Amino acid sequence: MTLLGNLALWVALLLGVWGAITGFVGGLYARPDLERSARNAVFAMCGALVLAVFTLEWALFHHDFNVEYVAAYTSRNLPIFYTWSALYAGQKGSLLFWATVLSLFGSLAQLFTARRHRVYLPFVAGVVCTVAAFFVTVMLFAANPFGRLPYTPADGSGLNPQLQNPGMVFHPPMLYLGYISMTIPFAFAIAALASKQLDSDWLIAIRKWTLVSWLFLSIGLVLGMWWAYVELGWGGYWAWDPVENAALLPWLTMTAFLHSVMIQEKRGMLKKWNLALVIGSWLLSIMGTFITRSGVISSVHSFTESPVGYYFAFFLLFAAVTSFTLYTRRLPLLTAEARLESMVSREAGFLFNNLLLVGIAFSVLWGTLFPILSEAIQGTKVTVGPPFFNQVNIPLGLALLALTGIGPLIAWRRASLPNLQRQFAVPVTAGVFTGLVLLLLRMRDFYALLAIAIGGFVLATVIQEFARGTRARRRQYREPAPLALAHLVARNRRRYGGYVVHTGIVVLFIAFAGMAFKTETEATLKPGESATVRSPYGWTYSFTHLGISQYDQLNRLVTAATIDVRRDGKRLGLLTTEKRQHVDALGRPTFQPSTEVGIRSDPLEDLYVVLGGVVGGTEQAVFRFTINPLVWWVWYGGMIVVLGGLIVMWPGGGSPAVKRAQAGYAVRLVGEEK
Repeated sequence: MTLLGNLALWVALLLGVWGAITGFVGGLYARPDLERSARNAVFAMCGALVLAVFTLEWALFHHDFNVEYVAAYTSRNLPIFYTWSALYAGQKGSLLFWATVLSLFGSLAQLFTARRHRVYLPFVAGVVCTVAAFFVTVMLFAANPFGRLPYTPADGSGLNPQLQNPGMVFHPPMLYLGYISMTIPFAFAIAALASKQLDSDWLIAIRKWTLVSWLFLSIGLVLGMWWAYVELGWGGYWAWDPVENAALLPWLTMTAFLHSVMIQEKRGMLKKWNLALVIGSWLLSIMGTFITRSGVISSVHSFTESPVGYYFAFFLLFAAVTSFTLYTRRLPLLTAEARLESMVSREAGFLFNNLLLVGIAFSVLWGTLFPILSEAIQGTKVTVGPPFFNQVNIPLGLALLALTGIGPLIAWRRASLPNLQRQFAVPVTAGVFTGLVLLLLRMRDFYALLAIAIGGFVLATVIQEFARGTRARRRQYREPAPLALAHLVARNRRRYGGYVVHTGIVVLFIAFAGMAFKTETEATLKPGESATVRSPYGWTYSFTHLGISQYDQLNRLVTAATIDVRRDGKRLGLLTTEKRQHVDALGRPTFQPSTEVGIRSDPLEDLYVVLGGVVGGTEQAVFRFTINPLVWWVWYGGMIVVLGGLIVMWPGGGSPAVKRAQAGYAVRLVGEEK
């Protein structure tokens, strides 16, 4: 089977090289025969890589421990649920997963792209084949998932305990799908540059793909936050870890693109900006892969140091130079069709929004790369921690949050003073009222107070937009309010789905503000002893250690501590926190002990209990008790963001491709009051 897998990789490499050559040559010289050949090469490469995945999964499920990858990431007692996920748990398997999904996405792009966009497809095939061939090259010459050992061990090492969590089954593939699908918009951007077809058609062709990429990245980021919170036991969900940052960077630039593309569609502006954002987003996704696999940074997420990093560094440099050389040569063809007429306009709001998103992305990129640069230049690695990221990005993030409420209230081209007064009256009142209430409740943390007050302003903006649109439909069509709202969203999913996304972002910011009031304490307790922690809301929690129990469970030995929880003397129930020692089929320890956190969550705050360890084999134990306000809303805010993204990309509805705003007019709903 491994021979079949290696053969499939070699066939995929040859097909990728052929598809790259025929795709670019066929597109440049308008050769239909070469164009068809490139298209077929994408399909055939996909088939070869799917066969390779099937072969590796066969080895994983049949415990073929003579295969080095199988021995390194599985064991006989590993649950089947995690045996499947071992495919992308290691570096070699994740490269195969990436190349396979990329070829699948490339095939889908060839099949389902509208006929009027067919001019781009030969170049798209060329780009997809080039990138996929690079990944296959890395596997064949540096990280072969089908490599064999000189002997066959009785059992494998098993999967890292931190990866034996449902969040890690779904979190990596969601991020991978976001990274990988980003190649398709990039391929269309290169196709537009190469073919000199630089009108808005290429934007229409990639609309769904950009949304798919952004949506998968959003899901992956939220799942990663949840995994870090419940599995790592450090009490938070975002630590500005380099690999976390690498996933956030393309999300920020793709978000900027999804906003600025509307200006190009409405006004024919920001053409250069949009192409640069698509190219930059894809390069950031490759850079994130380089950071994860090169071993140049220390992270709980990263793979060990390997020669793969050199391959990615070269490919990243080659792709950046090639892409921006082509981009620079086409700049004369990217002249704007209109100019910014007023700083008080929706175009200006979108522009400031993009500048803030790119500014945040730059600060995160600088903080992530600074340790690498400092070591390369000075020989000493200078670590950049959360204080730097928080100090720079919290003010920028709050300004960005405010713009999500300001943008929808301003007219295109130029806003009039009466229009501004009418549009801003309710949202500003709501924001100020929210801030005053918080001051009366004695909230004194400046950034937290500002975040919630701005959140009130943005929510009022969203509610006002939905209310006005619903009211206009009720007047025009005599529909009941619920039906009018449903039809309003269905007929303009892009606009109102975007408002749902903004609502989710507001919920996330308010939830993040809650961490400013996090409280925690450590205590060493014997059975029957208690520790108390005072909540930011004024409650007093009592945690009583009831005892330690030890037992076998699946492929691990569990040491569990049971805690009785009371709030102001009223019993809330029991919490269990564990230390787990994973073992192989023979009962031998395989990894360092892992932690299972005890969590009690409600809309106001989470009780978060971590067992640090037992003292000298007795039932005396060390605990860390943490109260995290508003964490519940992080997960539900993420769900709202994803829901909004699904509404935007749902087939049908939506606004026409391009409707240019004319001078002297604000874009209004039919029936809206003047």
